[in-house]
Amino acid sequence: MTSDQRMLGAVRAAARTAVLDAWAVLMPTQCSGCGTPDRALCAACVSALRAEPRAVYREDLTIWSAVEYSGVVSRVLVAYKDGGRTDAAPALAAALRQAVGAALVAADPAQTPGGVVLVTVPSSRRAWRARGFHPVDLLLGRAGLRGSALLRPCAGVADQVGLGRQQRLDNRSGTLAATRPLAGSRIVLVDDIVTTGATLLEARRALRQAGGEVIGAATVAETRRLHPDIHRSRETD
Repeated sequence: MTSDQRMLGAVRAAARTAVLDAWAVLMPTQCSGCGTPDRALCAACVSALRAEPRAVYREDLTIWSAVEYSGVVSRVLVAYKDGGRTDAAPALAAALRQAVGAALVAADPAQTPGGVVLVTVPSSRRAWRARGFHPVDLLLGRAGLRGSALLRPCAGVADQVGLGRQQRLDNRSGTLAATRPLAGSRIVLVDDIVTTGATLLEARRALRQAGGEVIGAATVAETRRLHPDIHRSRETD
């Protein structure tokens, strides 16, 4: 990097900081990850959201997840989904884009005529009414990717908080259906968070029933510490 390039980078950084400071005066806010005033998402929390995609498994479904669902990541995602903090969408979208990219590389779409379809898991009607937007679809759009609405809710789902793995699987069973026949389609599922995998596994069941082939999944975050028993490395397959 030349001295002119370094100087230009420093000027841009200073200009960005000045714009953020001016905006903070007009529209006071605080970081959704740590509460730091005057920043929608501070530099430290943006760094905590930097993607390091890794493959995890729920049953025989391979899921590429960008970050761990804990600390800053969990606070930002909760604020984004349930607190209306869509100002965190650019950082979350960047992480999701990395996870989707890893899933597509693993799926080798170049070998598939027509490529791979990205299918988002739909929000429940209740969640849509409460939020006014679909969190995963918004992130995909911010990432420059297009998801396909090939799933629809077809039954109510109880709140999953506090449920064990089998209870979550039972709670999700039969709650999704494909919107059309999918014979010949190769699909990567996309969601925000994976915990037990109940939602993604139910989505895969519904798509398979319509003739689609689910070749993987991608999420922003994965809960690791609460469910260590549902991980396995590729070497143990």
